[in-house]
Amino acid sequence: MARWRDGHGELVVRGDGGGPPVRVPLEIASSYRARTRGLLGRDSLDGALLLSPAGSVHTFRMRMPIDVAYLDRRLTVLAVRTMPPGRLGLPRVRARHVIEAEAGVMEGWGLRAGARVEVVREGP
Repeated sequence: MARWRDGHGELVVRGDGGGPPVRVPLEIASSYRARTRGLLGRDSLDGALLLSPAGSVHTFRMRMPIDVAYLDRRLTVLAVRTMPPGRLGLPRVRARHVIEAEAGVMEGWGLRAGARVEVVREGP
């Protein structure tokens, strides 16, 4: 299972059409404190936020609706949902990681159930 530290990197989404992969700026939240803080208090996000480990999320006290992608241990997307503020997402049985982004952007990235992603960590 992949393990990361808090920081930044890039989310690489491999399209199923054989085209070039989509590269998205990524914040990594792997510590308890960073995962708990998540997107709380933000009005926007440039790219995506990876919560790891995580199997579910909530949008209480959030200011914006978000797209949520649940990933298994091999970084395959299990499901993608859009959640408005003030909701509790149900835990996904096989989910080990969660990606959050502004509502509506994941479709444009080709991030859908069955897609594989890669996390490229920035720096040492």
